[in-house]
Amino acid sequence: MSSEIIIRSLSVNDIQPLLDFEIRNRAYLDETSPDKPEEFYTIAGQELRIERVLVSKMHDLGYSYGVFKGKELIGTVDLFQVERGAIQSAWLGYCIDYKYQGCGYATEAVKRMIDFAFYDLRLHRVEASAMPRNEASIRVLEKAGFHREGLSQKNVKIQGEWEDHYLYAVINTDPEI
Repeated sequence: MSSEIIIRSLSVNDIQPLLDFEIRNRAYLDETSPDKPEEFYTIAGQELRIERVLVSKMHDLGYSYGVFKGKELIGTVDLFQVERGAIQSAWLGYCIDYKYQGCGYATEAVKRMIDFAFYDLRLHRVEASAMPRNEASIRVLEKAGFHREGLSQKNVKIQGEWEDHYLYAVINTDPEI
């Protein structure tokens, strides 16, 4: 894999870079992301985000990573709703700064997170979703080895409208899992 990007756990040191990233990319990300309250775009909102990230990690419920190019935060990649027991799965989310679209960073970050999910967390399945009109996100998922399983109709509210999403998944083929 390319060494152009670094992926590491988010921490309290990332509050200001996260806020800057979210504000800089707000118009772009709002087109395909669930609605967020105004407080999300404040220092207090990002402090709360990091607090939730740390609690989720501590309880093995979720893992949030920053995607960095040099010292610049250019995106995030997350595993959330981690389920153990007979399920052994999680959901994946990701976003990359609009300035870095088409450079392969999202695909690389997703592939690394899948490796983490399968080899470190020992998960069996990772799921993700993408709006049918979000062709770039669909390409990322397919390049990272996901396969389309179906359509979830009107399942996420984005800009006040319930939007359809394709459901994607990738399965860990390691027989030890």
